[in-house]
Amino acid sequence: MSLIEISRRLSKRVDQLRFAHPVTHVYNPLAYARAPHEQYLERFGRGKKRVVFLGMNPGPFGMAQTGVPFGEITVVRDWLGISGTVKQPPASHPKRPIEGFACARSEVSGARLWGLFRDVYPTPDDFFEAHFVANYCPLAFMEESGKNRTPDKLPEPERALLYAACDAALVELVRVLEPELLVGVGAFAADRADRALDGAPVRIASVLHPSPASPKANRGWAAAARAELAELGVQLGK
Repeated sequence: MSLIEISRRLSKRVDQLRFAHPVTHVYNPLAYARAPHEQYLERFGRGKKRVVFLGMNPGPFGMAQTGVPFGEITVVRDWLGISGTVKQPPASHPKRPIEGFACARSEVSGARLWGLFRDVYPTPDDFFEAHFVANYCPLAFMEESGKNRTPDKLPEPERALLYAACDAALVELVRVLEPELLVGVGAFAADRADRALDGAPVRIASVLHPSPASPKANRGWAAAARAELAELGVQLGK
């Protein structure tokens, strides 16, 4: 099974789910941003990977706009060289419009994560030779105010159905890429991977999330992440 097949299967499965108040809008970039998302999978998801970095779910100015995990627009367009048509979700939140590659807002977490890799590797191909970046959950959730609602804040019955779909897709992704190490970008992703991949031959760990909501990340996320990765035996650029 290819990563594109895994993505399309997951997209169909989560599109069948329903979420109650306070969630008013749900974005699935695997569907409306399929063109750049699958371009990312096709170009960079080939072959086995030594390390997979796993995020939580799409950010409003990152993957929600570009279809690429942690998809800070300038990095996706100018470093990864990915473009493509981004359509509209079935129902758009007026405070969180989908503007695709025309979005002028920056996804800080994505700028930090991809910026670290870009600063170390001369080209994307150098990075993706042994690494890959994915998200656990493909959906972005918004409340009426426009506030982002993370998957862990959903009611338990909704979480259970969502996690079942995401767990199955993660298991398939690991079977395809056969990583030695899966690094959760933040504790949530590492915890979900630990549960989904119980018994799988892959080591699971985590690094500090690059979110600007984290005071520690704001004091020098790249240096902190590199130190944490070094402790895991991951020497970026080597």
